[in-house]
Amino acid sequence: MPENSTEVTAAGIARLAGVGRAAVSNWRRRHADFPRPVGGTETSPSFALPEVEQWLRDQGKLAEVPLRERVWQQLAGHPAGAVPALVHTGCALLLLRTGPSAWPEITAVSDERMAGVLSPALDKVLTARFGPAAEAGRAVHTPSRAELLPSIPLLRAAAELAAGTGVQETFEFLLGRQLDANPRQYTLTPPGLAGLMAALVETGERPARSVLDPAAGTGALLRAVGRPAALYAQETDPDLAALTALRLALHTDTGCALAARTADTLRADAFPQLAADAVLCHPPFNERNWGHDELAYDPRWEYGFPARTESELAWVQHALAHLREGGTAVLLMPPAAASRRSGRRIRADLLRRGALRAVIALPAGAAPPYGIPLHLWVLRKPGSGPHPSPELLLVDTAEPAESPSAGPAPAAPSGGRDRLDWQAVHQAVLDAWLSFDGAGHPGQEGRTGPGRPSGARPGAARAVPVIELLDDDVDLAPARHLPPPAAAGGPGELIRVRERLTETLGRTGALTPPAVTPSDPAHWPLTTVGELARAGALQLRTGGSGTGPGPVLTEHDVLGSTAPSGSLPADGAPEEPVLVEPGDVVVPVLGGGSVARVIDDATAGAALGRNLQLLRPDPAALDPWFLAGFLRGTANNRQASSYASTATRLDARRLQLPRLPLAEQQRYGERFRALAEFEDALRLAGRLGGQLVQGMYDGLTDGTVAPK
Repeated sequence: MPENSTEVTAAGIARLAGVGRAAVSNWRRRHADFPRPVGGTETSPSFALPEVEQWLRDQGKLAEVPLRERVWQQLAGHPAGAVPALVHTGCALLLLRTGPSAWPEITAVSDERMAGVLSPALDKVLTARFGPAAEAGRAVHTPSRAELLPSIPLLRAAAELAAGTGVQETFEFLLGRQLDANPRQYTLTPPGLAGLMAALVETGERPARSVLDPAAGTGALLRAVGRPAALYAQETDPDLAALTALRLALHTDTGCALAARTADTLRADAFPQLAADAVLCHPPFNERNWGHDELAYDPRWEYGFPARTESELAWVQHALAHLREGGTAVLLMPPAAASRRSGRRIRADLLRRGALRAVIALPAGAAPPYGIPLHLWVLRKPGSGPHPSPELLLVDTAEPAESPSAGPAPAAPSGGRDRLDWQAVHQAVLDAWLSFDGAGHPGQEGRTGPGRPSGARPGAARAVPVIELLDDDVDLAPARHLPPPAAAGGPGELIRVRERLTETLGRTGALTPPAVTPSDPAHWPLTTVGELARAGALQLRTGGSGTGPGPVLTEHDVLGSTAPSGSLPADGAPEEPVLVEPGDVVVPVLGGGSVARVIDDATAGAALGRNLQLLRPDPAALDPWFLAGFLRGTANNRQASSYASTATRLDARRLQLPRLPLAEQQRYGERFRALAEFEDALRLAGRLGGQLVQGMYDGLTDGTVAPK
């Protein structure tokens, strides 16, 4: 094996060949010439990537490794680790972007000479973008020749990929893969939430030109800012700080000043004299070791010294300390910060002095931890001018309105993050904020009556006089102060729900399957989905990739038989999503449930989401309803599922089907189609019944419905 050759795990081999990990294990057992492990452990060995590629080609299992996949495998198998390799790649891409004409000359030599030439060239680019190397806390350090040498093949391949997809897109693709591969190491701010927070600080007469993120993480918040003149980032984790600095450098042009520092923000503020136009922050939650003992006399605690359990209020005051007069800060906060008794004095002072302007409750699933509805706090640095209007805007988007015609949406799974309609959340929040803030003149524009912004919806938004909030608790949770929504849309809507439920129950009765006639078990000749795929009778595709506009059919849409509710990322490396077509059969691969959905005309065109596998049958060989029906058999799912880990995973290739003529398949298919209609009717009746019951409880308890 060549020295510094990239290593790849069994999971990486499975990704290269487009198979499951079980197939790789089978290859190792059945083929004596399968490459020997070169590293890793006995339970998780690693293999030389060139040897694996050659073996796959010899076996006819791999025609050519896509360049993007090759680059990722080289990065993931880097001997120094994926993060240092990604930092080296980001530095090289920054050099390629800054001086593309110099790159051919740098690369037209051996790997050893290229490493020696590249190090000073990178130092020049990094110094120009981030300041001198000796500057305290600079996030990105110039890699030495010895550090760069193992990365040279990776850097050559990354530059080749960037020539086709773009420098920024290449880094975003590799960073995204790294974040996806290590979800527990990083606390991410989803793009939809980052866009909303950036939009809140960019409204008003003076747009945010200088923006600080004191807990920068992966840089998502600063990256969402429209056209900044200066960005300031601080992050405690050195690796994450370096990746964030490079991400922002590749995202912005040289006209935007960029300063990224590595240090503990609360204990060692890297920008003590900064007065920015805006601060965006997704701070760590529930930190006990935030510096309470060391920082008792810190001048930032202008509104009160936070208790040890109130680290979030320390971040709030840190943000205010770094704003110019009239500047705006938006922080993501846990809901407990709005009501914990230990923080009530600081909350009260923030209200009295007009620093806290809005508390916005988000839907569960907006950001980790996904199971609870987090809050956004919008703050403004009080100035020497007129005191702001003595009101606090409270907005609640945690309970999105339900469609009267469709009945209540099914309960979102844990987190519900794939079901969030970010466009609706953005619209509701920004409409309420702009109406309340009056485009920089709170209390003068956009108001319709005391304590109510124009267009305010009951249960959604309200401007509350500060005097009403200054009680013993100073509880700022929006749900406690907003008028409740009308029960299930009001008594009129309850009447319509009852009528629709009666109609659906009647339809359910008509669709009830006829009495069965017992018979002996059938002994058909069987085949598997994998064999049918090899024979060309169907195609297998896996979801979860792609960028751009358009709806996404998620795992939860398939389980709940609902319309596509997800969305594709708008940025990142361009990749074509898998679009579903009428007659496709979609199967969830996680959870161990027996579910298969046949795509109809209304769902066609949506992108296939993650944790879903698509089976596209040849209509001349397979009836889609016959295929879906037999895939749902309990015994079939059990024998095709893996129980090796904490989650049950379905291997669709192992699902079995009887070999039957097409006409016989269609006969079974009609019965399966009728069962699916009956199941949909039962599901709708359950939703409508639940909405009617809860609506009646709410109506009777709030007096809008009278007992009879």
